[in-house]
Amino acid sequence: MPQGRPSSVLSRTLTLLALASIVPPAFASEPATAPFPSPADELVQLQRDRHDRMTVPVLIGSNGPYDFLIDTGSERTVLSRQVARGLGLPVTGNGVVVGVAGSQPVELVDVDEISLGKRTYYTLTAPLLEAEHIGAQGIVGLDSLQDQRVLIDFGANRITIGDAASLGGTKGFEIVVKAKRRSGQLIMTNAIIDGVHTDVVLDTGSDSSIGNLALRKAMARRKRTEQTTLFSVTGQALNADIVMASTIEVERLQIHNTPLAFADSPAFHRLDMVKRPAILLGMAQMRMFRRVAIDFATRRVLFDLPPGTAMPDQHRSIRF
Repeated sequence: MPQGRPSSVLSRTLTLLALASIVPPAFASEPATAPFPSPADELVQLQRDRHDRMTVPVLIGSNGPYDFLIDTGSERTVLSRQVARGLGLPVTGNGVVVGVAGSQPVELVDVDEISLGKRTYYTLTAPLLEAEHIGAQGIVGLDSLQDQRVLIDFGANRITIGDAASLGGTKGFEIVVKAKRRSGQLIMTNAIIDGVHTDVVLDTGSDSSIGNLALRKAMARRKRTEQTTLFSVTGQALNADIVMASTIEVERLQIHNTPLAFADSPAFHRLDMVKRPAILLGMAQMRMFRRVAIDFATRRVLFDLPPGTAMPDQHRSIRF
């Protein structure tokens, strides 16, 4: 690990999408029948944190393991300040983290080597946040996930990272959605929420789904609202409205009766998702499936549905 490295003056804007604990208990599903990953793939057993997100063991150099969140909504891998201090990592610069609830100046450290399962990543620059706000000792972000498939098997309680072919391709997935890439994120652009065309980002770092004000405005006249507070890993808070969406439709898939939080989050501005209706789809909704695969290399998102889902008029329907 780096010791005594001269501090350089860096100024960077980083995107880190945060959690919001407002949703009902997750859907209980049965294990999926899936090809077992090959030895070349990275297999990591999952643990659930207090917000029903996923944590995995991570090594930093030869130290650890540490419990990190897998966050497909985070632009960067993040270390808790406590872990960095324990490893003696010197601060090498400063940046700004843009989260769901606001922007915050942060210190940056250089990480020479970080290992997730059998995969090792080198020379990462990581912002520092407080462990109590993260809810873990760090976050595995998009800089450690690009050009890979992230396969989340909720029934088997495991996550695998590898190439799409070795992880079974499209076999066993009923729904395959093409996505666009923006700022490293995969964005599904063909979703419809209560009749409103909506862009969707899958955010495994959030336990709930958060919509922007453009979607809120489109649904305003049809929906009664309640109030809640979104809490960010930066330690900031943001007031939000809760609206129950009757139907979220992606391709032939329908999800019914889904609570959404709405706020003017800086994260939507950072991702250039302000003018068009958009949501960050959180873990509460993803756990309704047996498996979800986020394939960054081929820009596809794949869904394996739970058993017994109805198919009225060639649509598969899941009720929340």
